[in-house]
Amino acid sequence: MKFQDFVYVRPDVEATLVELGKIIDTMEQAVSAEDQIAAFHASEELMKEFNSQRAIASIRNDVDTRDEFYAAEQAFFDENMPRVQNEMAHLARAMSESRFRKKLTEALGEFTMEKIDYQVKGMSAEIIPLKQEENRLATRYFKLYSSAEIPFDGKTLTVEQMSPYKASADRAVRRAAYAAEGAFFDSIGEELDQIYDRLVHNRNEQARILGYKDYTELAVIRMRRYGYGPKEVKAFRDQVQKDLVPLVTEIKKLQAKRIGITDWKAYDNLTMFLDGNPTPKGTPQELIAAAQEMYHRLSPETAEFFDFMVDNGLLEVESKPGKAPGGYCSSIEKYKAPFIFSNFNGGSGDVDVLTHEAGHAFEGYTAYRDPAFEGNSYLRRYSSETAECHSMSMEFLTAKFHELLLKEDTAKYEIAHAENALSFIPYACIIDAFQYSAFENPDWTPEERHQEWKRLLEAFQPHLTDYEDIPFYSRYAGWQYKLHVFMNPLYYIDYALAQIVAFQFWMLSLEDEDLAWKKYMQFIRSAGTRRFADTVKYVGLDSPFEEGTVKKVAEKVAAWIQENQLK
Repeated sequence: MKFQDFVYVRPDVEATLVELGKIIDTMEQAVSAEDQIAAFHASEELMKEFNSQRAIASIRNDVDTRDEFYAAEQAFFDENMPRVQNEMAHLARAMSESRFRKKLTEALGEFTMEKIDYQVKGMSAEIIPLKQEENRLATRYFKLYSSAEIPFDGKTLTVEQMSPYKASADRAVRRAAYAAEGAFFDSIGEELDQIYDRLVHNRNEQARILGYKDYTELAVIRMRRYGYGPKEVKAFRDQVQKDLVPLVTEIKKLQAKRIGITDWKAYDNLTMFLDGNPTPKGTPQELIAAAQEMYHRLSPETAEFFDFMVDNGLLEVESKPGKAPGGYCSSIEKYKAPFIFSNFNGGSGDVDVLTHEAGHAFEGYTAYRDPAFEGNSYLRRYSSETAECHSMSMEFLTAKFHELLLKEDTAKYEIAHAENALSFIPYACIIDAFQYSAFENPDWTPEERHQEWKRLLEAFQPHLTDYEDIPFYSRYAGWQYKLHVFMNPLYYIDYALAQIVAFQFWMLSLEDEDLAWKKYMQFIRSAGTRRFADTVKYVGLDSPFEEGTVKKVAEKVAAWIQENQLK
């Protein structure tokens, strides 16, 4: 069945809450572990339908944010999801504190019970109004971002559609593109400052009600950081600053030389080659067809997966007015269907989407069809750094077939992709460190937040500090551009952790591609059965948290970049 034919019916939230209440009563009054296990499976079936309807509504709202029907449905879930989450936390508490916990652990798995314990720690009825407000604020930010109508090049463009101009080989064009985009963000800047200030205070208040110092502690629970927390994350960022930032500085010198720049400015950052950045060859439909061929060549498993995606209309990739920005992979459990959402703009990012988001989708497709996970969605649920390993590794493991998408630009893409991936890690650390500072200093003024952004740029990305007098960027408000800061707090470091893992898969594939793919499939099939660091070790790779891992991995990648520069 195609996605367009998936039936959407707004869930009866009151009936759902009543049913959850009955399941909780059964759980609390059970006289045996078997009764509790049956109640658990009943909750899984109930939430499968609810969450599937939520996913369908969210995707359709993002496809056209001007659609009043699905905008209203998004508002409905913003308001009611915290109520459902609270009941699910109540159910989790009944399991966590069960007198039959030992038997539940034997039946469902130790890691499942650890996840259930985290669920208890992250929610209570007291914070429902705050969660509702948080959802409304995040949705307001998203709508403002999506509303962009930027006049440029005789057109009216979205933020996504500005990307190729910001990477233009013509320096005047890319500077003008940054200025036009910056003017849009400046026009909504005051409201963005207000929204973020309210979000910081809101999230900190949630944390205090739940017994945490501030949101940085609650995020350990919300982000399911099993076995590590702020201390380990900071140590990782310190490794990046010490061992990786100097390498990126040298890589940026190579880039400046390639594009003939001696007075580097921040708006030069996205331009990789003097004759233009690599671009995919073909229309969106042609690129999907090329990707289908790529996944047929990669493995039987990926061939079956991508055929399913295409046959069922589960890719929405064209950029259009009113469409939400960004790209992601969602999941509709009822149909065992991943969904890829993106905004193709003619740049190399289109190739990234067809590999990155497909990595997420491939894992989801695989896990949905694993009989070992039937009846226990917790076995499929992994934390986000694990999820990003699926996607970021796929970006590199498909390299052998990128020519199908890029043709004569393939070699340029491989260089640009490697350089961008390496230089991205410090950027992810900036996003992460900035949010820690914001939550630890909730009463900062907008200007103080901008100055913190400037300080972090100087520490991690000194090549991105000089924007001349370009609006928005030159006042160091660029953090407002990043959706995750507003909508997915403290998520972004997961990309950096995962990139270190992905690089290891890539380096191994250069030596033994069959072994690399075998280990990747091991990683994929592990799904949510292990903690992140344990999964990395399970497939024989080094944890990013181990001292020296960042240095070892980054030096290998930097050496490859140096050796493969185009003459």
